[in-house]
Amino acid sequence: MSESRAFCPRCGDPVPERSADDESGDAADPLRPGSEVDLCDSCYFEDFDFVDAPNRIDVRVCARCGAVYRGNRWIDVGAQDYTDIAIEEVSEALSVHVDVEDVAWQVEPEQVDQNTIRMHCFFTGVVRGTPVEEQVTVPVKIARQTCQRCGRIAGDYYASIVQIRAEGRTPTSEETDRAKEIAHSIVADMEATGDRNAFVTEVGETDDGLNIKVSTNKIGKKISNKMVEEFGGTVNDAETLVTEDSDGNEVYRVTFAVRLPPYTPGDVIDLADDADDDGPVLVRSARGNLKGIRVTTGERYEAGYEEGNSPDARKLGEHEDAEETTVVTVEDENAVQVLDPETYQAKTVARPDYFDPEAEMVPVLKSRAGLHILPDESASAEE
Repeated sequence: MSESRAFCPRCGDPVPERSADDESGDAADPLRPGSEVDLCDSCYFEDFDFVDAPNRIDVRVCARCGAVYRGNRWIDVGAQDYTDIAIEEVSEALSVHVDVEDVAWQVEPEQVDQNTIRMHCFFTGVVRGTPVEEQVTVPVKIARQTCQRCGRIAGDYYASIVQIRAEGRTPTSEETDRAKEIAHSIVADMEATGDRNAFVTEVGETDDGLNIKVSTNKIGKKISNKMVEEFGGTVNDAETLVTEDSDGNEVYRVTFAVRLPPYTPGDVIDLADDADDDGPVLVRSARGNLKGIRVTTGERYEAGYEEGNSPDARKLGEHEDAEETTVVTVEDENAVQVLDPETYQAKTVARPDYFDPEAEMVPVLKSRAGLHILPDESASAEE
């Protein structure tokens, strides 16, 4: 009885039977079209390439930020040094034969010179039950350049400028510090999503406020809207034609003018159109319509729609100007005696709702409108 067995289609030697799962090295049987037969191990390993590696890898790296140029754009890779970049590039460039199982590899970098790192790569695996190993050496050439983003930063490029100003006053340090914080936070968020066009070019203080130059109009708009959202006020924008791009399209630079309200939380103001003369107002919020409390009664105040956040008023002082003084006596539900912090004479003043009749000391503000008891700092915060 004849024995049916497979033969190597290349050398004619018999091929051992393999399991159905091991189909590596299959070749078409010329006598039976559509069928597949195995090469023998000897013929298979003659043409077997464990690792496919390039002769050399050229890498363009930004000398300023460490970004790597791949394809047609710069990419932030987060590498700590050029060796990390070389390892990553070699990992991307090397490929292992599909038939190899249990692949393991390691790399030993060798710094040849300032711009060349020789990568010694060691591979092990199993093919057809046979352990295999290979070593390849790939030189990585580092070309130091400047990416588009760093080039723009170095050239003081900006597409938008945000001007922080205030109506009838200079912006407070809290407002300018917050504007800087908002700008850097917005840029950081955009960078985290891979936007390499986001950066703050310059932050400059002026006699009447703050100027923030940023790389895109989108960032400028976000900063402006966030400032108005937090502090109130208005924002207007104006375009200026600066140049044309390579395609002939007009390029505009946008200025966002943020105008903050004339009054800030903590200001004590005397309303000019206060027909009922209900007393000064301690400002709590300048967002939308100005809101606060009357320092004579403790009642809530909100400016009308037409007045918005800048009703006609004069500023008497700020909450931080208040001085602690002694409560002499509570006269009735509408009046209390306190010591004048300047003359130390007992004076009768209005008793607002927030006054604590058990208090021995209270903060008072003395101004051209008289002497008024103010609430504690915690009570004057915006609700």
